[in-house]
Amino acid sequence: MLQYKDVRRFVVKRVSLAILFLFCFADASAYSQEQPSQLLIHAAHCLFVNDMFPPSKAIALTFGYFLDENSYPGEKVLYVVDYASPARSNGFVFTIVLETPHEEHQVFNIQNNATFVLSKGGIHGVTFVDPPLGGDWTQERLASAIERIEKQPRFRIPVKDFLSVDSSIHCESYTDPQK
Repeated sequence: MLQYKDVRRFVVKRVSLAILFLFCFADASAYSQEQPSQLLIHAAHCLFVNDMFPPSKAIALTFGYFLDENSYPGEKVLYVVDYASPARSNGFVFTIVLETPHEEHQVFNIQNNATFVLSKGGIHGVTFVDPPLGGDWTQERLASAIERIEKQPRFRIPVKDFLSVDSSIHCESYTDPQK
């Protein structure tokens, strides 16, 4: 016949195993993350080479993005958020028009940017600290894109991953000198 000590020891071992399993599973899921798309890495590269990121010594940056293929007929617009804080409640948003003039090349044309903070009182939960060019209509578009990005995965990309040059992409920006 089992004694109280034996039953207690058996239960404690089972509970300890269950807790250990939960910690291992929780730890693995906390670090598991989807790989960023090449589209996002290329966009980050263009933003970097055009000096769109604030000065930082960070070895990795956290991004979110949304590709809009419906709002502008015949155009693909990529919205990229570079989160400024680990809490991801503020950051920089960029509008990048994607062009494919030749089959083997893709142009990333940076059209706009703004600094934002998530807030309950703003447009779609977004308040612009440094508003974008283009007024209310542009703010509405960017805020809507940020709202969609907030519902998607975030990607932490090491800076070294977007430093290399890819000959299949060409970067342009509204800050480029006029030709």
